Amino acid sequence: MKNKTPYLVEEKHHPDTVLPSKPAIAPKDKLIVIGSSTGGTEALNSIFSKLPRGLPPIVVVQHIPKTFSASLVQRLNANSEMDVYEVTEKMVLQPSSVYVASGDCHVLIGIEAGKYIVKPFDERRISRHKPSVDILFRSANNVSGANTLAIILTGMGDDGSIGMKELFDNGAYTIAQDEKSCVVFGMPKKAIEAGAVREILPLDKIPARIVALSSKKTFALQKGQDD
Repeated sequence: MKNKTPYLVEEKHHPDTVLPSKPAIAPKDKLIVIGSSTGGTEALNSIFSKLPRGLPPIVVVQHIPKTFSASLVQRLNANSEMDVYEVTEKMVLQPSSVYVASGDCHVLIGIEAGKYIVKPFDERRISRHKPSVDILFRSANNVSGANTLAIILTGMGDDGSIGMKELFDNGAYTIAQDEKSCVVFGMPKKAIEAGAVREILPLDKIPARIVALSSKKTFALQKGQDD
């Protein structure tokens, strides 16, 4: 009988291994964060092509190889009224702007001199991904907390569910793409099952919802508030 070599599954690392959870208590400025994977490039293009200028800064993690992240950013920038950048160095977040993680590198949101910044964060894979949506969402919760709008789009696996639940528990507004409009209903489904989602929407309804929520004074929900 032949010896069989067992299939080795990559160890799954929790965000705690590289980034402590320190939820922000009273953040000042609004921030939007979006996570996506399989089918996400088209979903992102669909969303950003419909967004006007004047929105809070948006930071995005799309699971994508480094060789394709620059071309994704170019495409999104060409099809959007907003300014779209790839995060290859520390940048100060500006309104009407989108910041997309470079392939094979996490992004970390911070605050310096009272302004939000985003920078590359070269650490191990988290939730089996690099860049990881969980790292993006956790860092947002550590900085913008309840004044965050977090959106999880089509994708395989469960990356993002940990960070989104932390945002949800901190009072942030969280949205998941619905099953019918997803290419793969993995990441949104896991976030919903984790009790991390306040609203489930089809892809074509998400841009208008971003605009409507951004017009409010804050993304944070008050006690007993549903909308």
